[in-house]
Amino acid sequence: MEVILLERVAKLGQMGEVVRVRDGFARNYLLPRGKALRATDANKKRFEGERAQLEARNLEAKAEAEKVGGKLDGKTYVIIRQAGETGQLYGSVSSRDIADAITAGGVSVNRQQVIALHPIKTLGLHGVPVRLHPEVEVSVTINVARSAEEAERQERGESITAREETSMDDLGLEVGAALAEAGGDE
Repeated sequence: MEVILLERVAKLGQMGEVVRVRDGFARNYLLPRGKALRATDANKKRFEGERAQLEARNLEAKAEAEKVGGKLDGKTYVIIRQAGETGQLYGSVSSRDIADAITAGGVSVNRQQVIALHPIKTLGLHGVPVRLHPEVEVSVTINVARSAEEAERQERGESITAREETSMDDLGLEVGAALAEAGGDE
């Protein structure tokens, strides 16, 4: 099916372009969300008549997204989760959790705007892109920790999962030294 794009759609085209897409994508996504019109002669004339209004609305939305992006870019948000000794989370942090943390921080973001390709399953600092507008994308840092104190340590750069491990060679030396001190050389 051929459609006229009413706004920029990632990996598809710019506003005003006539593109060919699969019927289901047009019927289920582009048309219901108001991102496109069927490419009929009547709709092409209608689009040309409304083009200036659509471009003005798009520029206004982009300017607003850039303003919000200025506040959001580079910020760090802390999410507290339970995890094992190795830093593996018992659950995961999804795009919904990230959107809730950002919204609690004062900027309203929905989960569709958070571009998390896969859920976060480990403790640490994770960079996550947020698409506020098809042409405006910013990056935030998500600090996943077991407690607020641990989150502060992670921000300073300390490794929270590093543990001192003793190798078998070290144990052999320690046992030998203890026997020598006890006077029990056997």
